[in-house]
Amino acid sequence: MSGPREKLIYVAAIYTGTEQAKPDYLATVDVEPSSPTYSSVIHILSMPYLGDELHHSGWNSCSSCNGDSSCERSYLILPSLLSGRIYVIDTKTNPREPTLHKFVDPAEVLEKTGLSYPHQPHCLASGDVLVSCLGDEDGNAEGSGFLLLDSEFNIKGRWEKDGNSPLFGYDFWYQPRHKTMISTSWGAPSAFTKGFDLEDVSDGLYGKHLHVYSWPEGKLKQILDLGDTGLLPLEVSPNLAISDFGSEPDGPALAHEMRYRGGDCTSDIWV
Repeated sequence: MSGPREKLIYVAAIYTGTEQAKPDYLATVDVEPSSPTYSSVIHILSMPYLGDELHHSGWNSCSSCNGDSSCERSYLILPSLLSGRIYVIDTKTNPREPTLHKFVDPAEVLEKTGLSYPHQPHCLASGDVLVSCLGDEDGNAEGSGFLLLDSEFNIKGRWEKDGNSPLFGYDFWYQPRHKTMISTSWGAPSAFTKGFDLEDVSDGLYGKHLHVYSWPEGKLKQILDLGDTGLLPLEVSPNLAISDFGSEPDGPALAHEMRYRGGDCTSDIWV
């Protein structure tokens, strides 16, 4: 890794399940070893509402935009799993004290796309942002899909073609060289929002599939059933080698996942 060492990290802190009526917040942590505040929380940005449950996050711009000088990593995208709000945090103006730029209204998302329970955002080379959503308003997994936002974080619509929604949603990543995107599976929001129940697994409310999409067309080409020993395939690994989608003269390509090595889950997917 030839890039400069990170001096700050941003950590989502949530109050779900704590019985404390406080808003979730984004903590700024100093990770510069020479700093007098090294390894300390130096700023807290509280969200304006209660009951969000901040979850995964992503940048408005990343390595997918390599070579495009008009793209800049200026905003952190923070979806809220329970409330459906998608917060956009300005980290450029003052990186040590980020501020709330705007949020995408869940009612507008629902009205225009039918999607709810936003989970994982990823930037696109175009400057747009793609967000996986895990269900419909009632928490049914059949309503899952992908929300497409433009570079100003306005709603463009659903990314996948009509009738091409995944069985369950969770993480995803795309590999343009193979014209392929893979999405993974968690469960129905109606199940996981009330706490894990083993009976929900046997009732089919949790997934065991990988979904293979054409990129960037959004057509579901294949569903890979991992069976009862492959339940809840969550993360797409930063070292995911996609080597079985046709012969490539340059060999397998690596799919980029925007997380630290090791990720935040243990269910890395290898294909």
